[in-house]
Amino acid sequence: MLGTVDTPDRRERFRGCLLGGAIGDALGAPVEFLDRFSIRRAFGPHGVRGYELAYGKIGAITDDTQMTLFTAEALLRLRVAAEVGLVLDPGAVACHAYMRWLRTQRVASTVPLPEPPGLLLGIDGLYAKRGPGLTCLSALVDKQALTAAVAHNDSKGCGGVMRMAPVGLDNTDPAAAFSQGTLFAALTHGHPSGSLAAGAFASLITLITTGIPLEAAIEPMLVELARWPGHEETRDAIVNARQLATQGAPDVDAVESLGAGWVGEEALAIGLYAALVAPTFAAGVLLAVNHGGDSDSTGAIAGNLLGALHGVNSIPDDWREDVELGDLTLQLADDLCDAPAWTRSDAKRMAVAYPPL
Repeated sequence: MLGTVDTPDRRERFRGCLLGGAIGDALGAPVEFLDRFSIRRAFGPHGVRGYELAYGKIGAITDDTQMTLFTAEALLRLRVAAEVGLVLDPGAVACHAYMRWLRTQRVASTVPLPEPPGLLLGIDGLYAKRGPGLTCLSALVDKQALTAAVAHNDSKGCGGVMRMAPVGLDNTDPAAAFSQGTLFAALTHGHPSGSLAAGAFASLITLITTGIPLEAAIEPMLVELARWPGHEETRDAIVNARQLATQGAPDVDAVESLGAGWVGEEALAIGLYAALVAPTFAAGVLLAVNHGGDSDSTGAIAGNLLGALHGVNSIPDDWREDVELGDLTLQLADDLCDAPAWTRSDAKRMAVAYPPL
């Protein structure tokens, strides 16, 4: 298990979590649809070892990081609203955020979006199409209003869990993080394994951001998971990942025994396994992407976990410098870190970037 000489502070964990997720996403983007043998043919016997060309760029993020940033923006809008005395439905605010993301993908919707648009709609780089998930697109197009209604599908795809790290950062109560993560994921993924994996992931992020070791964080998260109907599939995937992490050195065969990561519980299990066995941040995210499956999502989840555990300074300098929209990602991480201490005047100032509905 990776260790650090200095314990990262709260800001370093927040920065590490969001930037680490973006880096894992960017490392996995070039190999997302390749099997491991094709990865080795293209990039050598150890697979990708750093950024490779994807979407015409080096260090390109995908829809995973795009939607993660919009999740963070939703939480910051809720913080502004609370400080200025507005009571808003968190699910509706998250729905609004994902509808704004839908706008960046230039997909039409019947739901009008209130103005002003806020920070992220002004970022040109977020308008790039980076393999947006069909379930997320169709579920959002299907929305008739900005509500917390569960998606009208039975999808358990990983598009819910891969965007949920900010919920873990924004909460101090792991049960609250679990509930909110499940709620936000269910906006697009109607199957319990699609939403509960997201809740479990958010809960883990909350726990480890306070300094609890990842191994120790799993048990209280599982206790909370057991309270939810339909949790068994997600529980089994997490337990399998934990057990596998005790059985020898990190290995791609072990990763692939957990699945391909296209569905929520498998993506979480792979990211969790990689984070548990990793000797370094770099080793963990590279293990999480060099397999046949949804490599950008599993890389993002592993990067979120490892970054939250060990802080932004555990990430190689060149990866930090060269990831797409890295400065924006750090800005949102810093704002999430600072938001609990905002005064009313702070909130009014931040309302330019994060206007409440």
